[in-house]
Amino acid sequence: MSDHHQKRLILMRHSKAAYPRGVADHDRPLAQRGHTEAPLVGAWLREHDVVPDYILCSSALRTRQTCTWVCQELGDKAPTPKLDERLYAATSTEILSVINHVPETVRTLMVISHLPGIGEVALRLASRDSAEQAYMDVASGFPTSGCAVFTHDLPWAELDGADAMLTDFVVRR
Repeated sequence: MSDHHQKRLILMRHSKAAYPRGVADHDRPLAQRGHTEAPLVGAWLREHDVVPDYILCSSALRTRQTCTWVCQELGDKAPTPKLDERLYAATSTEILSVINHVPETVRTLMVISHLPGIGEVALRLASRDSAEQAYMDVASGFPTSGCAVFTHDLPWAELDGADAMLTDFVVRR
């Protein structure tokens, strides 16, 4: 994989959400734990120089709040996130379709979405040369605030299955 064409993909599950009575699923906010954990992911991304230049975020309140905390930690390096209705309750195939339509000028893409789709697409994309521990962690479950980082050298439109090397899986608590 040449560094010149190398791209990164960050798949994140939203942080811990609350379950307030009478609130529609789409409108569920983060729980206090989610407000604490989401910034930790942003700090990890900044500290490891895994800064997205494009963020796609589900339109659900809990993903938007997660994204806000991550971007706050990224500071001036944070791009303006794009909300995408298609990422709410999306299957792995639907998430991958959204990724496949990302402009080629994007070098590091972050997608913030929900289970089960985000975990399934992570497993679908992980290539054989992925970091074994990271792959095992993703396969064991994709908890709230989980963040999978991949590298690949394909056009976004060609990502399909086992095409990207999973390098890291972090859960900040």
